[in-house]
Amino acid sequence: MNKILLVSVNASYMHTNVAIRSLKAYAEKFLSAEKISVEISEFTINQPVGEVLRSIGFTEADAVLFSTYIWNAEYVSKLLPDVKKLLPQCILGAGGPEYGYSAEKYLGLISDLDFIMFGEGEKTFAELAEILCGGKKYSSVKGIYFRDADGKIKFSGEQQPIENLDELPFAYPEIQKGDFDPDHKIYYYESTRGCPFGCAYCLSSVDKRVRFKSLEKVQQELKIFLEANVKLVKFIDRTYNLNPDRYIPIWKYILENHNGKTMFHFEIEAEYLSDHALAFLQQVPGGVMQFEMGVQSANKKTLKAVNRSDNVELLAEKIRRIPKTIHQHLDLIAGLPYEDLESFGKSFDFVMALKPDALQLGFLKILNGTQMADMAFAGGWKWMETPAYETFSTPYLSFRDVAFLKDVEVLTDACWNKKTFSFTMNYILRKTSPWKFLSALAVFGHKQGTFTQARRDLYWFDFLYSFMDGKESTEEFAELNFEVAKELLRYDFVRSGKKGNWPAWYEHVYDKDRHKILLDENEIDGCSRIKFANSEYEVFKYNVESEFPEKFPGNFEILIRYR
Repeated sequence: MNKILLVSVNASYMHTNVAIRSLKAYAEKFLSAEKISVEISEFTINQPVGEVLRSIGFTEADAVLFSTYIWNAEYVSKLLPDVKKLLPQCILGAGGPEYGYSAEKYLGLISDLDFIMFGEGEKTFAELAEILCGGKKYSSVKGIYFRDADGKIKFSGEQQPIENLDELPFAYPEIQKGDFDPDHKIYYYESTRGCPFGCAYCLSSVDKRVRFKSLEKVQQELKIFLEANVKLVKFIDRTYNLNPDRYIPIWKYILENHNGKTMFHFEIEAEYLSDHALAFLQQVPGGVMQFEMGVQSANKKTLKAVNRSDNVELLAEKIRRIPKTIHQHLDLIAGLPYEDLESFGKSFDFVMALKPDALQLGFLKILNGTQMADMAFAGGWKWMETPAYETFSTPYLSFRDVAFLKDVEVLTDACWNKKTFSFTMNYILRKTSPWKFLSALAVFGHKQGTFTQARRDLYWFDFLYSFMDGKESTEEFAELNFEVAKELLRYDFVRSGKKGNWPAWYEHVYDKDRHKILLDENEIDGCSRIKFANSEYEVFKYNVESEFPEKFPGNFEILIRYR
């Protein structure tokens, strides 16, 4: 029996690679199980190369194929020559967007690489598996880059995509067999392929013809996830909400059959949400759905330049109508055409005004095969030569500007996205421009050496207090009362968990007798020692639990309970 090994090197343990699973499941419909065995192996980019090589070597596979993306391409490039040394008779191949769209480059760089699959892989792999150990030529299979007898790189021609996506078997048969990790893995799922939009920076814009799985097929497969009680299912449809006659019934199925545990993640074009869809979403409780929505910029000239809708007013109106029971993740991209620091600051404030649960500040990646790559080569962008091809500078942003935005990204994640500082930041951002405040923090942090290493929550509490300490309301932050902000920072700190030690800046106002009285008044069960251990007593100078704490000065005692 010949053995083919499909390998994925994921960004972290929690990720699963749906592509290699789909290749395996589809090919096994046509292959003889007695002649060819297809296996999958998953690793992470954090594992030592030697450990991964050892695992691959032990398989003694006849062919090894790697799934490649911008996050693992360099790692895979290091692996390939050593895999060949371990398994000298092994055929080595690769696929995925990174190697696929730069096939000639990688075949030129890596002599041990025998072929690269381009485009949609299921049909190509099923045909390829038949010939890998049979001596036939790669040219007989469409969708393959390979070297001919003279060493010249050739392309066998484009493979026809699968027209009926219902032909694709369910990609996770291990779930049906009970061999899975429901609580610590993300399960990726696609109900469509292709994207009708033409965003200049995105590889998904290459395939504009959208194909759908049938509603019945989708419901059958979602039932498997729901019955297995997996924690998170991420739809990888490039734009989920294309057809309301289809996407609303899928949501309805999820809502009617929800197990109380599984979260479903969707990438949404909010501008295209119908009134019917928005009305339906009002009944969705928390813990069922989360939306990722790409705003990318609020600069209309920028949006037009990258082939996106510039109707930011409609976009904002639709996002505001999405209920807060649905976790909302909004994206911005730094480095787009016509977006300088001033313009980006306006885009940042535009998004923060929508009060997203998380704001992802991403940086433009110049991907081979996209329209943006042509624009960047001609227009003066500078970016990394190796994956992830991230932008260093643009005609509108200097290298220092981009570095500054990197610092703002760190602060956005630490101060807003993690929700550790919810009360503090909600007050501050209600009183002043988010961009202005985080920009001032970034300047302060740069002087402090804040961004030279990863930081934990305790550091950020100290950092924010240091920034605010001694400040009065200045012209820059005229509406901001830093005394209120510092009290809210104390509240965020004490509510973040039971403390063994108090930092120097924290003024702990404690009264054990009052603590006991409040415990008794709240009729908290348990012995005295446990009740004290699972709670804290504190006094604040403002009513920190109010929506407008600045309006209620005084002495407010609060019992904080920990779960």
